Amino acid sequence: MRYLLCCLLLALGTASQAEPWRVVGDKQFAPYSYIADDDAPQGLDVELVEAVLRAAGVDYQLRLYPWLRVKSLLERGEATMAFQFAGTPERHAQYRLVGPLRIGTTVFMASDRLALEDWRQLSDLAPYRIGQVEGYAYEAAFDRAELRRDAIAQTPRQLVAMLLAGRFDLIVGDRTQLLYFAREQGAEQRVRVLPQPLTQMPRYVAFGKNDDGRAELFAAALEQLRASGVLEAIHRHWQQ
Repeated sequence: MRYLLCCLLLALGTASQAEPWRVVGDKQFAPYSYIADDDAPQGLDVELVEAVLRAAGVDYQLRLYPWLRVKSLLERGEATMAFQFAGTPERHAQYRLVGPLRIGTTVFMASDRLALEDWRQLSDLAPYRIGQVEGYAYEAAFDRAELRRDAIAQTPRQLVAMLLAGRFDLIVGDRTQLLYFAREQGAEQRVRVLPQPLTQMPRYVAFGKNDDGRAELFAAALEQLRASGVLEAIHRHWQQ
């Protein structure tokens, strides 16, 4: 694996290595990526990405922005790499995805006022108003389904707050993240995660569609750290 990394570095050439990679991620995606009190990027995904970049031996600058700007920077070629993208067919068609970096569980969360206990098929959700974050992709069938959805929320934190305020019947998102924001707002006892998940969603980093050299370099370093147990150690640290 180290030999492959060396070959990929040589293939990219010294000119491309002289300019640091501009790496961008979502600033409102705690506990995976967020801005700490000292204005530094922090979170599980930030640590995973930085570990891989160091293993790949590339210089980089990592900044966190609102999600819609993250996508815009990558689409305009103003960012080298972005994270964290859901592994949907639409995202695979748009970008050169590498990973998965990790796998999360996408669920529906309800307030304790809602009588619904669980769901079996998407049509079971038709009577309910479902909140989601603007610009997010969740799962292909759900994203296409004709449901009463509202994408007014700009961040997952705001999404949870709007559920608590009674703006939605249900919200959809990453299980760990939704519970994190419910605890942050002192409302863990006021919400329920429906037992059946929507999907197990792999999360990827994204490059421009034709940026194969950098994508392959990151992929090789990612697999090296996965095999060595480094990524698992970072996961364990954030689960404590």
